[in-house]
Amino acid sequence: MKLGAVTYNILKDWDLDTIIKNLEATGFEAVELRTQHKHGVEPTLSKDERLAVAAKFSKSKIRLLSYGSTSEFQSPDEAVRRKNVDDAKKFIDLAHDTGAWGVKVRPNGMPDGVPEATTIGRIAECLKELGDYGSGHGVEVWVEVHGKITQNPPVSAAIMKATKHQQVGLCWNSNPTDLVGGSIKPSFELLKPWIKNVHINELAGPYPYRELFRLLRDMKYERYTLCEAQESKEPERFLRWYAALWRELNRP
Repeated sequence: MKLGAVTYNILKDWDLDTIIKNLEATGFEAVELRTQHKHGVEPTLSKDERLAVAAKFSKSKIRLLSYGSTSEFQSPDEAVRRKNVDDAKKFIDLAHDTGAWGVKVRPNGMPDGVPEATTIGRIAECLKELGDYGSGHGVEVWVEVHGKITQNPPVSAAIMKATKHQQVGLCWNSNPTDLVGGSIKPSFELLKPWIKNVHINELAGPYPYRELFRLLRDMKYERYTLCEAQESKEPERFLRWYAALWRELNRP
């Protein structure tokens, strides 16, 4: 298990060179570049610009792990869903061209007046299409456990069961709704078959991270946990502290 960071929120105002330099200096190993941040690595990049991005990471100790898109598929409007699928495909192309492992997408709640099963089916159909597209490009699709109602683990599990695609998995998001009687184990066991990425936030907060890390070790999780914490007035100092606390919490 390795430590990385999402550019949301601490890194959001750093350019790509600064992200790489500061993550290397503070003990991180990977990054998820979220869309609309200062790094500017977006599907609008030209072929040469994509090659330049890949070259920057290949010369560094930091892995370009993934892209954090905002593509979501719960809308009852087919045209809206189609646009979001097409946008996600552009990020898959970008991931392929720059050597990233995955693209994060999300559900973002349930629309009013639509049966939950109908929305789950619509989300799953979009994810199947993206899974097929990702398979052809060597890129995984990671569905963030996100959004009102959709972040509830049983709903995320239903989405995955309806999708049933080996290229599509979940991004555990460390939500308060994971807890059942003070423990995340029931939710973790429910979602474990599909966990391909993990977002972690405030390690000194109430969320039971030592339990999460133990459960991840028990399942022999050898991927990344990505810091998605709030902004700091001393970001480099915060990242050093965060990496040290992560190592302590992850100690067997």
